[in-house]
Amino acid sequence: MFNPLDPIGLDDLLTDDEKTIREAVRTRCDAVVTPHIAEWFEEGRIPARELAKEFGELGVLGMHLTGYGCAGMSAVEYGLACRELEAADSGLRSLVSVQGSLAMFAIWKFGTEEQKEHWLPRMAAGEAIGCFGLTEPDHGSDPAGMRTRARRDGDDWVLDGRKMWITNGSVADVAVVWAGTDDGVRGFVVPTDTKGFSAPEITRKLSLRASVTSELVLDGVRLPAAAALDVQGLKGPLSCLNEARYGIVWGAMGAGRSAFETALAYAKDREQFGKPIAGFQLTQQKLADMALELIKGELLALHLGRRKDAGTLLPQQVSVGKLNNVREALEICRTSRTILGANGISGEYPIMRHAANLESVLTYEGTVEMHTLVLGQALTGESAFR
Repeated sequence: MFNPLDPIGLDDLLTDDEKTIREAVRTRCDAVVTPHIAEWFEEGRIPARELAKEFGELGVLGMHLTGYGCAGMSAVEYGLACRELEAADSGLRSLVSVQGSLAMFAIWKFGTEEQKEHWLPRMAAGEAIGCFGLTEPDHGSDPAGMRTRARRDGDDWVLDGRKMWITNGSVADVAVVWAGTDDGVRGFVVPTDTKGFSAPEITRKLSLRASVTSELVLDGVRLPAAAALDVQGLKGPLSCLNEARYGIVWGAMGAGRSAFETALAYAKDREQFGKPIAGFQLTQQKLADMALELIKGELLALHLGRRKDAGTLLPQQVSVGKLNNVREALEICRTSRTILGANGISGEYPIMRHAANLESVLTYEGTVEMHTLVLGQALTGESAFR
């Protein structure tokens, strides 16, 4: 039987375990997020600590990592979770993604055994929240130009600088901060109660309002030698970003799916000129075009997930997924809004909230321009970044 919400039967490509994970995350989102998300978005807040514990209990924080209390699930299972989280709200997926794919992954991949044992079990349980400090006020797409510095002082490190647009910053217990040193870029595990560290929250946002976004201020933050991660150069932070970008490939399709399902249901109920607007050709064209883009985006996400699980996924391929899926999800939201007409801008429906959020997702973890140039360099062998 034809399913309008799964037109080509993509569910047939998923295992029973993968479907179980998807349904578990969807059910938890329906219970603890969906009833409140419009209010949180309007008020510009999110109960980050409570939600971290909810999703820690579910096992989705760092779920694709192994050991230290992490669930050790597959890349596809993690991707399906991201899709359900972002179907609820991009801010929720950002909270989980920054926790697991940036802060936890950095410690899991490059941390000492002491750092892993101290932080990862608590972070996996949602008892401690992490953030990831790379972007700066004047250096977003070009992290090599960062001004934050770490200098040696005896056996200690002393950090000075600023980071900007940091998800989870104001509620974090630990920050993974990247800084320039005499030996290149290094990462540091910074407890947020360290003297000289502060994280003022960024307010007046018109996107990702149900998300904690902060500035990180480091004024003479003194850390022991053991706070440094065991990696040098930009390969450290960039490998973490690749993990987060992979989650976005899936997550964006969740936001797009939510908008599409809303528009489809609305078109069947809304009557004009004596019949449902779903019966008009132009509306059907919009719905058909949106369904096609969702199908293609979900197939792409699944293909990249299978490659990731096989150990064959390339960074350039993640760029393809991030570039395509966020761009198309945003277009789906805009088209869905036209089907709802004036009602499309109402907070009673999720469409405008998703569209506003996706404007940020389009930019973070690599802008359209950066991913275009990554793909362009892969295709031609010529770098056009400078």
